[in-house]
Amino acid sequence: MKEYQENKMILKDVSSPILSLILNYFYSGKIEINLENAIQILIFSSKYLIDELIEICSNFIQKNFQIEFVVDVLKLSESMNFNQLLDFCYQFIFQNFEEFIKTSFFLELEENHLNSILSNDNISANEFDIFQSIIKWGKHKSNINQVPNVIDKIRFIDFTKEQIENVLKEDLIPNEISQKLIQFQNIQDEKELNQFIEQEKSFLFKSRMRFKSTTIQGIKDVNKLREWINDDEFFYKMKLGFSSKRDGFSSKIFHQKVDDKGKTLVIVKTKDNFIFGGFTQIGFTTGINNRIIPDEDCFIFSLRNDKNDRKSEKFPIQETKVQNALRYNFDYGPIFGGDIWLKENLQTGYTNFGHTYNLPNGIIYGSNEAKSYLAGSYSSWVVDELECFFI
Repeated sequence: MKEYQENKMILKDVSSPILSLILNYFYSGKIEINLENAIQILIFSSKYLIDELIEICSNFIQKNFQIEFVVDVLKLSESMNFNQLLDFCYQFIFQNFEEFIKTSFFLELEENHLNSILSNDNISANEFDIFQSIIKWGKHKSNINQVPNVIDKIRFIDFTKEQIENVLKEDLIPNEISQKLIQFQNIQDEKELNQFIEQEKSFLFKSRMRFKSTTIQGIKDVNKLREWINDDEFFYKMKLGFSSKRDGFSSKIFHQKVDDKGKTLVIVKTKDNFIFGGFTQIGFTTGINNRIIPDEDCFIFSLRNDKNDRKSEKFPIQETKVQNALRYNFDYGPIFGGDIWLKENLQTGYTNFGHTYNLPNGIIYGSNEAKSYLAGSYSSWVVDELECFFI
């Protein structure tokens, strides 16, 4: 009897239903895995090195992954060196981070895991929301002193000026970061500001936004567009769908890539360094050729006018012209009302500013000043680069 007792294996930390499933698997080679038991079976299999069950559970979890799995899978994958499952879990977090930070599961993250997540450039969520979630995380951990250890991964460059001012009031911000933010806030000259950002190698001034443009590189211009569009989800998730540098100057290729994409940002840069464009909530929807598309939230803009040094400005659609916001013509490039037309070659066109969109005060529709306001002339300008962004 004593020998029998010594050869017994005492299994701890496993429930009777889970143990029953595993014993049945040893006898039959079959096991019923579901969302409720997958993690528990994986933990048991990892502890007792049951390789076949580890693979079965790992595959099931990846195919049926849910937010509530995150914390357990991160801990288990890291401790057992399940690198594939660990990488899968991180990728899931990056793609669903906006939803994840709103759940109680986010609050259970370990500091090292949170640091790894925040170091990634590709998580999609409003950066200020991320900051607020970290504050909640620190309070939930009952160790608010942990917050400074992860706060240096926040991309403060993606905050609005008002949000930075609010952050500076928090005692949780280390003094070194506060001083850099104050310096950042106080720089007025755009060239000096861009130089400051380039010199800073920290995460603080490394944007997580997916707005990667070669026509617009200054932070002030980017922030202007963000302010005008007033849709952070679009700004954080949008991608470069068409680029004349990459895709060539062809209206056919333009429509293949841009049509029916919903919200669309169009940016035009001329060889004379004028930058203008438009934003539509509706997008360039296909249908009958040469038809007009209504969009009450559509607007055009001027970001740079080197000849006259005009300020960047947004021009909403005229209330009586909402029905004519866009024109869809497969043989042309983007057309915003009667104000911006790009021809088939995407390099020439005309700007009849004031036809559909509101002119600046004091400028008369039909005047040379109106026609040349956006691009420097009515029709003699040449496009250097055309970019379109959408989700």
